[in-house]
Amino acid sequence: MQRITLLFLLFVGLIGQAQVQSPEEFLGYPIGTQFSRHADVVAYFNHVADQSPMVQFNSYGKTYERRPLTYAVISTPENLAKIDQIRTDNLKSIGLASGSADPEVAIVWLSYNVHGNEASSTEASMLTLYKLITEKQDWLQNTIVIIDPCVNPDGRDRYANWYNQVKATPYNSAQIATEHNEPWPGGRPNHYLFDLNRDWAWASQIESQERLKIYNQWMPHIHVDFHEQGINEPYYFAPAAAPYHEIISDWQYDFQEAIGRNHAKYFDSEGWLFFSRERFDLLYPSYGDTYPTFMGAIGMTYEQAGHGRAGLGIDTDEGYELTLLDRVMHHTTTGLSTVEMGAKNAAKLNDEFQKFFNNSNLKYKSFVLTGNADKINALTQLLDRHEIQYSFGTSGSATGYRYSTQGKGSVSNQGALIINTDQPKGKMVKVLFEPDAALEEPLTYDITAWNLVHAYGLDGVASTVKVNGSGSAPGSNFVTLNTAAAGYIAKWNSMEDARFLSALLQAGVRVRFTEKPMQLNGNSFERGSLVITKSDNRNNPDFPQNLIEVAQQYDRYLYSSNTSFADRTPDFGSPDIKLINPQRIAMLQGDGTSSLSYGALWHFFEQQLHYPITSINTESFRPSVLQNFDVLIMPEGWYGSVTNGNALDDLKSWIRSGGKVIALGRAVNAFSGKDGFGLKNNTSDSDDDSSNLTPYDQRERESLKNFITGAIYKIKMDDSHPMAFGFGDTYYSLKLGSSSFQHLDNGYNVGYIDGDAVSVAGFSGEAAKASLKNSLVFGEVRMGRGSVVYMVDNPMFRSFWENGKLLLVNGIFMVNSNVFRL
Repeated sequence: MQRITLLFLLFVGLIGQAQVQSPEEFLGYPIGTQFSRHADVVAYFNHVADQSPMVQFNSYGKTYERRPLTYAVISTPENLAKIDQIRTDNLKSIGLASGSADPEVAIVWLSYNVHGNEASSTEASMLTLYKLITEKQDWLQNTIVIIDPCVNPDGRDRYANWYNQVKATPYNSAQIATEHNEPWPGGRPNHYLFDLNRDWAWASQIESQERLKIYNQWMPHIHVDFHEQGINEPYYFAPAAAPYHEIISDWQYDFQEAIGRNHAKYFDSEGWLFFSRERFDLLYPSYGDTYPTFMGAIGMTYEQAGHGRAGLGIDTDEGYELTLLDRVMHHTTTGLSTVEMGAKNAAKLNDEFQKFFNNSNLKYKSFVLTGNADKINALTQLLDRHEIQYSFGTSGSATGYRYSTQGKGSVSNQGALIINTDQPKGKMVKVLFEPDAALEEPLTYDITAWNLVHAYGLDGVASTVKVNGSGSAPGSNFVTLNTAAAGYIAKWNSMEDARFLSALLQAGVRVRFTEKPMQLNGNSFERGSLVITKSDNRNNPDFPQNLIEVAQQYDRYLYSSNTSFADRTPDFGSPDIKLINPQRIAMLQGDGTSSLSYGALWHFFEQQLHYPITSINTESFRPSVLQNFDVLIMPEGWYGSVTNGNALDDLKSWIRSGGKVIALGRAVNAFSGKDGFGLKNNTSDSDDDSSNLTPYDQRERESLKNFITGAIYKIKMDDSHPMAFGFGDTYYSLKLGSSSFQHLDNGYNVGYIDGDAVSVAGFSGEAAKASLKNSLVFGEVRMGRGSVVYMVDNPMFRSFWENGKLLLVNGIFMVNSNVFRL
């Protein structure tokens, strides 16, 4: 009977295959001769799924621009008939589903076009799909292939539509041609201009959030992220370069090499150049190769020459023309070669995959975290996205490495968030929370520190002894308000408080904050606490209801005071309790602005703070356009046209009349040494000129002494300044470079390094670290009635440094707040 069923399925499959059109037949042009629109790619996958019993095609969400996010599941009809069992058996084998199983089917996931202008891979996804079901059916007997044809549809269509609009016919291969030079912001990022290949772990974007839901349902054994690189680099494939994170197993490294050798066989037979074991390492956890690797898979990046410059064909510096046809064939070849290796090693893949989830040898058994309840809740939301288990403590204490002191210490377990490593995803827990990642090689492709304890502004211990928890998260904060009260007071120390303020201002509620600690009826309130008075809102008939609705929405506890007469000053009417004016915010974007920095801020205002801004293109910007704005935000970038000559004089006039400039990261450089801005670069004490005698082959490594590759530094804070409200006297900052400025002589040093710099995690070159001695990190300079706010370290970087976001909100609403611009 089983044999009859198999023969029937084979017969049905052959009939179905006869109906499947090739990409060329369906699209009307050979693959590699045009850039396909995303809708046409989806249509082709739908066509194949409709015609072939070997393909299922599903949607897992929509992008911000409402394009579908999709994935195909490819295997034999027999495997697809029991696909849910295959999927759940894989989860059972690693402890992510109840029950036991011993699967032998390999699961290979191929992700294409995470960077929108690296567009050859989506074309290759269609050809790979077609070849798998028409030429490589034997590999599918024991293999499930998952294809995500386009991880970043918004970015891809931005690039493809632009290219299709401007390209010559026939295409022009000269590098100077318009079709090889994208305008700002380019097609690489998603709608909010995020790099989705840095967002796997932080999951700030809808594409990442939706993909993780599906990824966690499958947990593949192999994951490939298809990319493109500069036009003169031929092709890169695994094995990866050092550094490797220490949790990566010998098997994961060895099998990468085996896959690489299989690719090399095909490339050598065609005479195609490639390289491996260079540039692309496996340390930073938020890539499309590292994240799957830390989840047990063989995670790999494949990089084809091309990128957004290549178009349909471009002349390389080596004298040959690189065509889209070439790029598609290379990616198709490595994709198929990967599936072949999965099929040939399915049993071993399953065996080693299961071994990876044995976490008994991890040093730290528990991470016990304490701090603000809102920040803990924000962290648990991230853990939920990764389906990482956690609990809450009820009693006792935990001892281990104390994050706030960088040494041995203890914290109370009462109400603490506890994340243990004796769970299936324990190795990812280690990666995200370990005090400092071991670094075998400082030459890395990305940042070297990302500890989530510091990123979320928490404290706690990393314990070598397991700590058990059984409690639950804190309950609701909201309490029924006394509508007859003279006023209400709310705390101020989290982004949830900031969202509450944003909603109140937009609901027409007038809000104040206190610049000094205050006490009412025996209750103490810290600087920055929000004060909402009946007096300020007496002309608003909807005031009580608006306040109640917003407080319920954001689950805020409001202390109701029947009197505005404080136990000790300030009273509600004190000049130290300042009105928060709804700020009219302008933000620069366009040429000269970092698209990534602008995108992080754009996303922050629209999707996190929910507060309106007006973006102004740098080509249209003149200081005169700021007359209807209170705040100008300058994302990271290079602003020569804005901060020179008459433009700078006009900007200073606007500031003096009450305007506020907030400069982040590299934008701070625009004001260094400029008259009136109070900012000066720190100068190096070194007079060593021996670097010019360094041998050619040692220059790169020698230069490391001048770099900081994403390290965490301990910063002193003046918590009496409004920019630091909600923080204590210490802040842990993610430094992305070695820019160093002197302490402000005529301004407020809000966050600063006093004496030698103290780094707690990540790599810092010796000279770069020394240059940070006595340097500014966050500060304010007054100019007339207005201010310039400097954020040398950009807390909005990739939107994962959650604790730093309140600094920006403070800068907008609380710094020099009682200013009505003239």
